[in-house]
Amino acid sequence: MVFKVSKVSTTPIDGQKPGTSGLRKKVKVFIQPHYLQNFVQSTFNALTPEKVRGATLVVSGDGRYFSKDAIQIIIKMSAANGVRRVWVGQNGLLSTPAVSAVIRERVGVDGSKATGAFILTASHNPGGPHEDFGIKYNMENGGPAPEAITDKIFENTKTITEYLIAEDLPNIDISTIGVANFSGPEGQFDVEVFDSASDYVKLMKSIFDFELIRKLLSSSKFTFCYDALHGVAGAYAHRIFVEELGAQESSLLNCVPKEDFGGGHPDPNLTYAKELVARMGLGKSDSAVDPPEFGAAADGDADRNMILGKRSMPTSAAIDVVAKNLNLKFFEVPTGWKFFGNLMDAGLCSICGEESFGTGSDHIREKDGIWAVLAWLSILAFKNKENLNGDKLVTVEDIVRQHWAIYGRHYYTRYDYENVDAGAAKDLMAYLVKLQSSLDEINSSVKGARSDVSNVINADEFEYKDPVDGSVSKHQGIRFLFEDGSRLVFRLSGTGSEGATIRLYIEQYEKDSSKTGRDSQEALAPLVEVALKLSKMLEFTGRSAPTVIT
Repeated sequence: MVFKVSKVSTTPIDGQKPGTSGLRKKVKVFIQPHYLQNFVQSTFNALTPEKVRGATLVVSGDGRYFSKDAIQIIIKMSAANGVRRVWVGQNGLLSTPAVSAVIRERVGVDGSKATGAFILTASHNPGGPHEDFGIKYNMENGGPAPEAITDKIFENTKTITEYLIAEDLPNIDISTIGVANFSGPEGQFDVEVFDSASDYVKLMKSIFDFELIRKLLSSSKFTFCYDALHGVAGAYAHRIFVEELGAQESSLLNCVPKEDFGGGHPDPNLTYAKELVARMGLGKSDSAVDPPEFGAAADGDADRNMILGKRSMPTSAAIDVVAKNLNLKFFEVPTGWKFFGNLMDAGLCSICGEESFGTGSDHIREKDGIWAVLAWLSILAFKNKENLNGDKLVTVEDIVRQHWAIYGRHYYTRYDYENVDAGAAKDLMAYLVKLQSSLDEINSSVKGARSDVSNVINADEFEYKDPVDGSVSKHQGIRFLFEDGSRLVFRLSGTGSEGATIRLYIEQYEKDSSKTGRDSQEALAPLVEVALKLSKMLEFTGRSAPTVIT
């Protein structure tokens, strides 16, 4: 079939500035006339011509509501802009880490390689007709577009007057694997629908010893549970955990991807992963069933993870202590995986993590939830390889307690205040910046709240200079660093679709081995009290409690 290219007149639409995780808005915003099209064309216009004309692009996502319509629109716009071919995961499903893997690893039958991708996801935010949608662009290294590109995209959205689209191109059947061939003004255009899991599974098998993990999962002493929260991780869970590693089918929870995530909130934390938390015996009510030895959950696009071993353990600065002890180079970067990508491309970093349930390595340029699960299973399999017939397996808790004994414990929690009035949130942050000018005033407030909390020895607004390209990222979080190694960080998050989200990170370091076994919230209570009084959270936001505690 031969298609024609149409130029459609449009006008700029306010508020199309992509954040660290792309552009996220409510579905009702994205379905406005020209809204998605403006952003896609602005992205094409921000890229160099060789990254568009004659290029191979990946278009897929976490399967949330509006994804199927968006994929068809982007395919038609790709054809009109001179793209040579588009690769789509079957049913439009590709996890964010799998997209990165496909860009970096997949080779077409004609030798083609992808140079970028449109990823359709709003990550850990809810899906459905009245919920969230998102889009971001990843580059040829498999990582998110750098600020230089996202800034160009935003500038283009403010001046756009037309976009190109092949309106007469028929919709592609993305449920069936195969190739559709078309011809346009600039020649051949193909759309290939391919198996969503194959490339990613192949990569995981090249990293981990699947046979060793299979021995662990087949042991009658080891029990396992994985919750995909009805996100895209479900497209990989059965293939990896059941078919490749021999886990029982019953070990999978909510592993059928759904457009609305089953009406749930696909954020893998103790608040939203309720079914997994209950099965692991960590809920408010006691379970009559012996909980599994190991549990894990993923978010909507499968780049985040929560690991549970009859104990939850989110943390942040613990890696600093380990790196110093082992004399390894380490970096503290702003929120956003693109900062890790630069370090990895330069060979400066191989393992990375963010406190928000994100972990990964240099195998791709995104955080990777299933990789994190396989990494933990590999550790457990190695620790137990000579012990599968013994009396007791080494557990996640055993490993964590061993870490605390050597390095101390970083008690950690995060308070999220979601959908806060944007003006009030900015006022709170401005107040904290002003407060930082006087350590005496800060410490007076600290001691006024709790006399048993250490003094603040440094207060700043985190600024990052990239050691690779020299770029500077400012206003990356307001930090209060305490004499005993504890810290408070306040940050406005760009991952929500409306209003503002204030994230408060609270971390208490404890080296005394006799005090490392306390309940986290109990150990952190004094620092929490200081944080809320220091920031005047109630006065600025009217919130007496956070929306979510992790």
